[in-house]
Amino acid sequence: MKNLFNIEGKVALVTGGSRGIGEMIATGFVEAGAKVYISARKAAACNELAEELSKKGTCISLPFDLGTMEGVEGLAKELAAREEKLDILVNNAGAAWGEPIDQYSESGWDKVMNINLKGPFFVTQKMLPLLRKAGTYEDPARVINIASINGIVPPDLETYAYSSSKAGCIMLTRHLAGRLAGDNILVNAIAPGPFPSQMMKATLETFGDAIKASNPRKRVGTPEDIAGVAIFLSSRASAYTTGAVIPCDGGAAEV
Repeated sequence: MKNLFNIEGKVALVTGGSRGIGEMIATGFVEAGAKVYISARKAAACNELAEELSKKGTCISLPFDLGTMEGVEGLAKELAAREEKLDILVNNAGAAWGEPIDQYSESGWDKVMNINLKGPFFVTQKMLPLLRKAGTYEDPARVINIASINGIVPPDLETYAYSSSKAGCIMLTRHLAGRLAGDNILVNAIAPGPFPSQMMKATLETFGDAIKASNPRKRVGTPEDIAGVAIFLSSRASAYTTGAVIPCDGGAAEV
């Protein structure tokens, strides 16, 4: 029982890993002893964080634009050239777009859907050979999709594509979980609430006090909160859990 949450020595990939929730999860994995690859569209930021986290453990930068199939295929090819297996895949790369309904643009809709929903499916698809090599009956490989409480409860903000893509991410998680369990691959999702990420920066600057006041825990999330759930879903502790969606929101989706 003492080693239930141990992920030491596992190989992990965190997409969108250069900042925000991806950075929080990557940091938790590195400090827990995993070998962590991070990917992001902006190479400079990705390289800088990998260098910083390498002071604490092993972190390697693989920058690609996962909003395109070229980026997805490039990432899969590069990782396969470096590793024989992949124990943990965290599909975290994401985008948001907000506009009034009468002006909501097709380009904004497509950008969000491509990154938030199409991306996780095809990254998972292209990583299947490495995930299958890693997974065993006793210790399955893991896919963790980062959804959102906005995929469970509609937000007040006019972010139609974002909430729809995250609801789709939850259904994709359940669909993949049923299909891949027989391949010794578990697929689960985390649905974060408000965290101090780049995506939430403007919202928290404007509405931060109100968001905290309305949250049952009276605060926003911390890196330990999200990393803890991700480590649980990557460890022996969750080896009988698949198709689950775990809110990490201080109870915000329940009120």
